[in-house]
Amino acid sequence: MDLGVRWKLHGDGRTPAPGAVVRPDERLSWPRTVGLGAQHVVAMFGASFVAPVLMGLDPNLAIMMSGVATVIFLLATRGRVPSYLGCSLSFVGVAAVIRAQGGTSATVTGAVLVVGIALFLVGLAVQRFGARIIHAAMPPIVTGAVVMLIGFNLAPVTASTYWPQDQWTALLVMLFTGLAVVCLRGFWSRIAIFLGLVFGYTISWVFDQVFGKIHSVDGGGKLTDHWRLDLSGVGKADWIGLPSFHGPAFHWSAILVALPVVIALVAENAGHVKAVGEMTGDPLDDKLGTAISADGVASILSTAVGGPPNTTYSENIGVMAATRVYSTAAYWAAAGFALLFGICPKFGAIVAAIPGGVLGGITVILYGMIGLLGAQIWINAKVDLRNPLNLVPAAAGIIIGVGNVSMKFTDTFSLSGIALGTVVVITGYHALRAFAPPHLKRQEPLLDEGTSSYDEPGRAGTRRAES
Repeated sequence: MDLGVRWKLHGDGRTPAPGAVVRPDERLSWPRTVGLGAQHVVAMFGASFVAPVLMGLDPNLAIMMSGVATVIFLLATRGRVPSYLGCSLSFVGVAAVIRAQGGTSATVTGAVLVVGIALFLVGLAVQRFGARIIHAAMPPIVTGAVVMLIGFNLAPVTASTYWPQDQWTALLVMLFTGLAVVCLRGFWSRIAIFLGLVFGYTISWVFDQVFGKIHSVDGGGKLTDHWRLDLSGVGKADWIGLPSFHGPAFHWSAILVALPVVIALVAENAGHVKAVGEMTGDPLDDKLGTAISADGVASILSTAVGGPPNTTYSENIGVMAATRVYSTAAYWAAAGFALLFGICPKFGAIVAAIPGGVLGGITVILYGMIGLLGAQIWINAKVDLRNPLNLVPAAAGIIIGVGNVSMKFTDTFSLSGIALGTVVVITGYHALRAFAPPHLKRQEPLLDEGTSSYDEPGRAGTRRAES
């Protein structure tokens, strides 16, 4: 059985020839491959350790399980889909809602574990019936609206939790990160979030030295005098040790809040598989369902031990595009680095010490970017918002999700925010479509333009030739 763990040496093993690429089944020399793996780790760092911090989970465990998830993904896809799996930011809002309802870390991971199961089943269905089943249930107007309300539902978290802890640091970090995203080029622009965190650490330390303690709310919401950057835990942490594990707990209210994220993950996976296929020149139509299922299995395993869910990372796809090295050997090296970081408690202590004001500046941009990915889905699919069939369910669902509208059905069961908004978008769209006049029922493209090639082998190449 070919598991995709054998690689041919590309050329002289140093650099790709002009115009050439290092294919997934090839590699450069091992020192260069390991170096590329380290670069992939840096690229995923920003989101992959910010996400668990925002979710209230152990960052050490998150990094460790991202390495495990990447190994599972590479084995499942037989080394044909080079990709890194890191902690998904799509669940940050879900975790905030669950914790606001009194949920614990076990409740969060239990709800997300069920999402992993759902994602695995969707992947199996795609393998069996093709990508058109995704379009039938979740056309672009639906996926875009759900992604948008997931991101924008997070706005109160920034406004009430992080920003008040140190508003001036938050403002400076926001400005620096924005400049880094816009002004830097290539690899550096792809780690702009990480650079923003480093800047925030530095400016917090400087402010502590110059101005002393700050009088503001701390991470627990208590008004007090405290240091912006408290590194006392770093000195006490060991260099080597296992992260903290815990089992999941299952509550229907939390599960219903988390389930809508399946839509965002399916759209994300479809786009990433398509992008990798186009870059490598290897049609990956037959691997879409496998990739989605592998993502689900990786998330199930991670959340079962107390870690966050995982998803394919566009940051690492960007690194491949910049380097023209698509070797899966580099991703095996990256997974190895992640496992090593996971057993270093001192690293986790450094992450846990991120000042609240720094997170405030980062999340203003990050949460907004998550929400606007929904708009990007609409743009790519050329969704017509002048059509009331698209406009009405999306408008209603987004306002419900962003405003955290709640609907109580019984004394023990209610829906609110993300869950209620998603239900309104999906059921509203399909119900209205059933009654809409024929001229409003225009056929829309799939999740992202070109995804239809997953059902029609060879059509993608024809389309490129025609264009």
